Amino acid sequence: MSIDSKAPTTSRGGKPKSNLRGRPQDSEDVRISKTLSYILRHGAAKEGLKMRSDGYIKVDDLLARPKLKGVEFAVLEGIVKNNDKKRYQMLFEPTDPVEPGDTELKPTEGTWWIRANQGHTLKVEELELREIQSAEEIPVVVHGTALKTWPAIEKTGLSRMARNHIHLATGKLGDEGVISGMRASHAKNGVLIYVDVPKAMADGIRFYMSANGVVLSEGNKDGVLEKKFFKRVETANGEVLYESPSDEQ
Repeated sequence: MSIDSKAPTTSRGGKPKSNLRGRPQDSEDVRISKTLSYILRHGAAKEGLKMRSDGYIKVDDLLARPKLKGVEFAVLEGIVKNNDKKRYQMLFEPTDPVEPGDTELKPTEGTWWIRANQGHTLKVEELELREIQSAEEIPVVVHGTALKTWPAIEKTGLSRMARNHIHLATGKLGDEGVISGMRASHAKNGVLIYVDVPKAMADGIRFYMSANGVVLSEGNKDGVLEKKFFKRVETANGEVLYESPSDEQ
């Protein structure tokens, strides 16, 4: 794919595709994004797409799949750039890089790649995750969830479920610098579980920072952050549901 293919366009190649994921009332961009999220995080193998060890898939191959066929490059690029949670990342690898000092302008041929920054159920070995070395790097770590899930979490802890990691935020969504790691509905109406990172790290739990600022943890050997690592749990309106004995006054 040539770098010239980035020329702005609003065309989506025809009528919206009925095989896009999402609700019929969602905008086409939202449905494309949901389809993109599914393929890059969970469905690449099922779609017959080859994923590199760092999670990248060729854009040409992606846009050739029936679910996204007819979606143009510029539309995809716009969705990636404008995603408020920075879920996706694109990379251009030129076939013949321009040498330093080369004054002759020429089209650059190469390959565009795309990946999800986190949220995979597929095993991705080389995502750009930076391991947290000190709890001081992440003074606030919180997981947002629906109110109805709290009774089960209180009993069994936070599980990564089918994903590779438990997703955590560095604050409540909307706080300064916090753009991802929590659903907006959970921040407004759900339950906020604050994690005692120093205690968890002292017990061998590892934390990572993803490329888009989400804190990730594999949990213990069973993929769980146990309740003993919960510092405080409260509803979005401030009602305290649980507080660690060591934090009670």
